[in-house]
Amino acid sequence: MQIGLFDHIDRSDRPLAQQFDERLEFVAAADRAGYYCLHVAEHHATPLNTVPVPGVYLGAVARATQRIHLGPMVYLLPIHSPLRIIEEICILDHLSHGRLEVGVGRGVSPFELNFHKVDPERSREIFIDAFDCIVEGLTHDRLTYHGPYYTYDDVPMPLGPLQQPHPPMWYGSSNTTGSAWAGERGLHFTTNGGTERAKANIAAYREALAKRPGGPAQPRPEFKGGAAIGITREIFVAETDAEARRIIKPAHDHLYANQTYLRRQHKEGRAGNLAIAAPPPNRAGELDDSIREGSTIVGSSATVRAEIERQVAELGLNYLIGYFMFGTLTLADAMRSLELFTRDVKPALERL
Repeated sequence: MQIGLFDHIDRSDRPLAQQFDERLEFVAAADRAGYYCLHVAEHHATPLNTVPVPGVYLGAVARATQRIHLGPMVYLLPIHSPLRIIEEICILDHLSHGRLEVGVGRGVSPFELNFHKVDPERSREIFIDAFDCIVEGLTHDRLTYHGPYYTYDDVPMPLGPLQQPHPPMWYGSSNTTGSAWAGERGLHFTTNGGTERAKANIAAYREALAKRPGGPAQPRPEFKGGAAIGITREIFVAETDAEARRIIKPAHDHLYANQTYLRRQHKEGRAGNLAIAAPPPNRAGELDDSIREGSTIVGSSATVRAEIERQVAELGLNYLIGYFMFGTLTLADAMRSLELFTRDVKPALERL
């Protein structure tokens, strides 16, 4: 089992330059400790994400680390030019010396899509067209592609990725439709949310992947079965359960406020001219509810290890993505949590 990291890099209570410096220091520590990959979100017009252009931040991460893989989780393909994403992927793959992992998605927030003049109702079909176009461009010296939304004719592709035929592709999904699509395409896969919802998403992915001729599109030997099947969990470790809850409560509340910012800004349930239902939160708001549903794991090393092992057994995971630094957590508290997890929890999980 592999252990990775996830980060929204949500707005904290510190100056942004300081926050970036602290994050790079934290990632460098995770790199030295042997964590598999850093996955960074992309969001727009919200304090949930301070790196809405993830490639810029990941370029800095690539130079601050040596071994850890890195990549967006996910690029919001409907709001970008496929040509620009192809070029960014190639740059990052070379800057990181082949450590790039490319997460792709359509965007879970209808508000963000609408800010970019993308109809949320058509975002999935736009996403699929963009994905096919990007793969075509990454695997050819010249890009000719005619799809329903994107058209290119004989565009030179002088960069090219370092990894061949292209860096591994990942899909992060919070619903069964997207999960099944990821399995049909043979992509590596992650999900989130409570245990019951995650279970449904993983089942949809596994079923679709099992029907795919040839299995995973880019099998990786470090994941049992060749495909990563991962889950993101907010994790905090302290010496005792009580201390962990005391420290994490304000940080969790701050993160949740950032997560729900756009929904609270659009109380009328509209995105531009569209009347829409607000998307459900990815995790429960109250800390106890979040712990109960399984999306947050907090406590002593023994408590955290037992809960993760329980979820791994129930969900059939081969990849855990820990969200270790968020909200108002100080660098010192996040580093101590990572240290305890690395010493007391990580070795046991890697043997699963």
